[in-house]
Amino acid sequence: MTEIISTELSSQDLFVDAVYGGSRKGNYSDDPLPALLSVDNGAGFRCLGSPRTEVDTLKLLVLQTDFSNLDWPDELDIENGLFTYYGDKRGPGDLHDTKRDGNKILRSIFEYCHGKPSPTTAFPPILLFGKTGTYRDTRFLGLAVPGAKGMSSDEDLTAIWRTSAEGVRFQNYRATFTILNVPVVSRSWIRDAQNGLALTSPHAPKPWLDWINKRKYDRLVAERTVGIRSTKDQTDLSTDEQSVISSIYNRFKDSPTRFESLAADLVSIAMPNAHNIEITRPWRDGGRDATGKYRICQGASGIDVDFAMEAKCYAINNGVGVKEISRLISRLRHRQFGVLVTTSYLANQAYKELKSDEHPVVVLSASDIAKLLLKKLGHPSDIQRWLEQNH
Repeated sequence: MTEIISTELSSQDLFVDAVYGGSRKGNYSDDPLPALLSVDNGAGFRCLGSPRTEVDTLKLLVLQTDFSNLDWPDELDIENGLFTYYGDKRGPGDLHDTKRDGNKILRSIFEYCHGKPSPTTAFPPILLFGKTGTYRDTRFLGLAVPGAKGMSSDEDLTAIWRTSAEGVRFQNYRATFTILNVPVVSRSWIRDAQNGLALTSPHAPKPWLDWINKRKYDRLVAERTVGIRSTKDQTDLSTDEQSVISSIYNRFKDSPTRFESLAADLVSIAMPNAHNIEITRPWRDGGRDATGKYRICQGASGIDVDFAMEAKCYAINNGVGVKEISRLISRLRHRQFGVLVTTSYLANQAYKELKSDEHPVVVLSASDIAKLLLKKLGHPSDIQRWLEQNH
């Protein structure tokens, strides 16, 4: 059980993945961030400094997400130390005309990111938090800076198109942040930052100063362990996710060959560099395979890696076992990898054998498929329409 820090918040250091809690009154007073960092209890960006949108006048930026908006799926990539955040323009109009100036702030900090590094121009610490779903408790995700190593100004902040419920097109920002390798943000530095002294403070973290002065990205990366996902991990679905998987299963349960075609499309969505995916001939057991290529790097220096795909349209309580995964593994040639696509899950014993023998197989289970399609296509009704039009 996660320990919740809720006492003397104004004097607490910030520990990565620690949970900070407020009262239990069921209203705005439950929000711990005002006491923790002297910011307001609004949504999105919370700022210290005036005017709000000028980088050199901002003292501190706090950004909190709840990870629950399917239309705007903020995402934390803990393995690579990256955070994807969507701006606060949620309807037609000027991209930068938002209630709390969030998109103007995004524009300002990313312009600073791609400007010439300056050891004298002030820049605010950006503190990321994620709601836990319990009252207004929040988890500290890390100290962030805009951009990422290898990403250009055309890539780390992009204006993307969406369609409103009324069918009107509009734009919003998608931003990429790097979470720095700073496990603890000290209260001493926070106090200095609140006084506008973040850059000159003796308590400023070295990775943050390295980014300010040299645009060096020292990421906080956390490699996963063996990676054996439980049945629950693969099948624990929200209401919308259940609807997606049910639609797929009911549509393809009696037509495994048609499901192969859908599985190939799912691989293309999950792995954008996959190409030349071809459905192969039926096998004796009635199933069908597909083969394809995955492009690594682009241009003349790029190479293609072959892969084989196995697809199983199973009821969500009927797992893929050792026999099925062995079938896929047996078809992998030297320097190939495999992809298993299933509307259910890979059973525990099969998963253990897959990982212990270090077989290069990607597993797309029910949970993966549902999240992938909801992120890519929107609501379950949109996914149903896509299935009808394409499969």
